[in-house]
Amino acid sequence: MQDKLNELKKRLGAISDIQNAVSLLGWDQQTYMPRGGADARAQQIATLSHLAHEKFIDDTIGRLLEDLHGYASKLSYDSDDASLVRVAKREYDKARRIPALLVFEIAHAGAQAFDAWRKARATSEFPQFAPFLQRNLALKIRYAECLGYTDRIYDPLLDEYEPDMKTTQIEAVFADVKKEIVPLVHAIASRQDTVDNSFLCRPFDEQKQWDIGMETAKFLGYDFERGRQDRSPHPFTSSFSINDVRITTRFMADYFPAGFFATIHETGHALYDQGVSQSLERTLLAGGASLGVHESQSRMWENLIGRGLPFWKFFMPRARAIFPEQLRNVDAVKMYRAVNRVQPSLIRVEADEITYNLHIILRFELENMLLERRLDVKDLPEAWNAKMREYLGITPPDDADGVLQDVHWSHGAFGYFPTYALGNLFASQLFEQCKKEVPGLETSIEKGEFRSLLDWLRARLHVHGRKFTLNELANKITGKPLQTQPFITYLKNKYSEIYRLK
Repeated sequence: MQDKLNELKKRLGAISDIQNAVSLLGWDQQTYMPRGGADARAQQIATLSHLAHEKFIDDTIGRLLEDLHGYASKLSYDSDDASLVRVAKREYDKARRIPALLVFEIAHAGAQAFDAWRKARATSEFPQFAPFLQRNLALKIRYAECLGYTDRIYDPLLDEYEPDMKTTQIEAVFADVKKEIVPLVHAIASRQDTVDNSFLCRPFDEQKQWDIGMETAKFLGYDFERGRQDRSPHPFTSSFSINDVRITTRFMADYFPAGFFATIHETGHALYDQGVSQSLERTLLAGGASLGVHESQSRMWENLIGRGLPFWKFFMPRARAIFPEQLRNVDAVKMYRAVNRVQPSLIRVEADEITYNLHIILRFELENMLLERRLDVKDLPEAWNAKMREYLGITPPDDADGVLQDVHWSHGAFGYFPTYALGNLFASQLFEQCKKEVPGLETSIEKGEFRSLLDWLRARLHVHGRKFTLNELANKITGKPLQTQPFITYLKNKYSEIYRLK
């Protein structure tokens, strides 16, 4: 059996190399590629994606997985080999249902749509992007139909990003969150004058913003010997290897939190990818368990740490040293309150913790409407604006700050958005458990010592890569499946204090 296991690993390793090359091409497309290379890059990405798919669905891999099933079933469920066979079999069975030509079409259309999205967003003209979005939507409907579903067409697309999660489960979670959050939003709305963040809305030198972000990423534990930061229209993280994990960010000249927290957010993703066990390199198990689990890491570092009072007690002197004029009379408490100001905003990535999930719910509902053909692409901007008014009480002034703000649909990433909300929930559940197991955690953070948190996350979560699902990890680490209550309790306690709610 060892020979067959080695053969499987060899074949999966070659496929991993191709997939990482595709990721590298995508990273370059969003960072340094000249605009004129868009058509050629679309072809390159499509060709390699097609090649990786064909190699993965080869009958030989199917026979190897079948032969190894009995062997793997006798191993510990947690073992690397049993997990590799289990995850590979799951992915193989799904991939066999997808025609290789459809994989090519999806990759090619996504690469073309990204360039169209970037141009449309720059001019705030949705009609320029609409035909590309229509094609992406049609392809993803075909993709979902190939995979099959018994209830909702959204189910197989959601499963791509959050294994074993169903649309009805997401709807139940969102209903619970809305029930608790909406009254909190209304209570805070009447006390807007309680928190002042005007000092953050003034000119901040972009190079200094870059410098303070890089310094913070290093403080938190990001290894720049195995990573780097660049600029892109939409911040993201790419992992081409456990030892090559890159982040990007963007800045607003007159709003400091935008770039600063984007860097911390992507650093959270990168810390996860850099913490996967080296034994999983070049296998299907290298990388995050799911996008919800991945988002738990970015949101934990961005919000529970970066927007926490202990962090600013440590970091405020450094921030004042870099921006002495802008932050002259600002202490740690004032900064903490300012970066947590609740105010409905147009842009998801800049939303506060209270209203952020409303942005996600909006996108989730629109995706379902599009996929179930209850909404036409041409009517999407109007539907978007209507839901913004319903949930947040504001209307985007243009498409750039509305329906065109996110890159995801240009890549055909339908089913992705709910994972952001799941990440918020899991982050609070994990952090609550960490505080139980790591004495003096918040005191350490006040001193600028982040290693105890990172070491705990590495040992309990990061090291496992893709071996387990979100619920399996939640049970393994906290003794419970994914919960909403830790997140709700965290928000109520934090913002009741900040806004002096009864």
